[in-house]
Amino acid sequence: MNGLHGVIFAYGKHVGLRELSENRTPASVPFGGRYRMIDFVLSNMVNAGVRDVGVIIHGNYQSLLDHVGTGKEWDLSRMHGGLRLLPPFAMVRERGSGTFRGKMEALSSVQSYLERIRQDHVVLADSDTIINLPLQQVYADHLSSGADITAVCAAKGQGDLEGATSFVLGEGGWVQDTLYNAKDCAGLRSLDIFILSRDLLLELVEECRRKDHYSFRNAVLQNMSGRLKIRGYVWEGYAAQIRTLSEYYDRSMELLNPAIRRALFPADRPIYTKEMNLSTTYLDPDGACVNSLVADGCTVEGTVENSILFRGVSVAKGAVVKNCILMQNTSVGKGASLSNVIADKNVQITDGCTLVGNERYPIAIAKNAKI
Repeated sequence: MNGLHGVIFAYGKHVGLRELSENRTPASVPFGGRYRMIDFVLSNMVNAGVRDVGVIIHGNYQSLLDHVGTGKEWDLSRMHGGLRLLPPFAMVRERGSGTFRGKMEALSSVQSYLERIRQDHVVLADSDTIINLPLQQVYADHLSSGADITAVCAAKGQGDLEGATSFVLGEGGWVQDTLYNAKDCAGLRSLDIFILSRDLLLELVEECRRKDHYSFRNAVLQNMSGRLKIRGYVWEGYAAQIRTLSEYYDRSMELLNPAIRRALFPADRPIYTKEMNLSTTYLDPDGACVNSLVADGCTVEGTVENSILFRGVSVAKGAVVKNCILMQNTSVGKGASLSNVIADKNVQITDGCTLVGNERYPIAIAKNAKI
């Protein structure tokens, strides 16, 4: 899709993710046994033929740099174009240190990059949306509709509107109203994926910069609704935005449902990620693994039920792991018992340790901890 350029917002920190985002951006939070959150929207773009993608970053981005690298796994390692990581150098020169106040300020900080975009249209997307979207269909719909901006939103009933942007659509899918944090309304939740022309994007960035308007939702979607033709594209498939620890746990556990796995990982639109080439997983004949997702390089000698094990996890003899998410290289000692636990990378659970959380309030263990 030579006419579309990708821009991903991979900055900021969701306080609700607690331990999972202490040392990384939400974009690089591990998900689904072998992926990072950014893998989904980045793969959506690549699968649609997008060959130039800029990723706007700010703070705690070392983990993200280690993961995406040059973009080789997404076929975005190129001499011209491809994947570009965009630090906030322009903003630091103008305002000194500090985080972006909103998307328009983030875009303004990389305005020189935007001016060099070769394609006619740009897709803007957040990095924490778990979705497998046929982006080429959204782009075709945008071109045929004559809209200034096409906003992808979830079908009715998908997701809590509290703390989210939502759209009230009229006849033909045109946006009549843009709401925020509306608990009781007829709106559809925004999935924070937008398509617009490059020229319009540059015009909006420059106008917002002059007026010191920094929020895309307020300055553009709400304040310019009478001036711009904004149309909603309603996505009927699976989509999840992960902003809190409980959302992370719930959406991860949903992957144990085969129907949701099929929706997220169709054969014709693969989700790409960094390869590690680990050995195959070993399951001890005396152990047990029931209704779980187990990545490569794991050793399971104990009992694992309804859980997700990332690469390199080890569960020793006599250990019991139920309803847990254990990230890369976590080890569970002999006789340990875990229930409703989220363990970040390189966590060590010692022999005989017992940790029992609740499905509504899972226990979260920070990276490199020893319990």
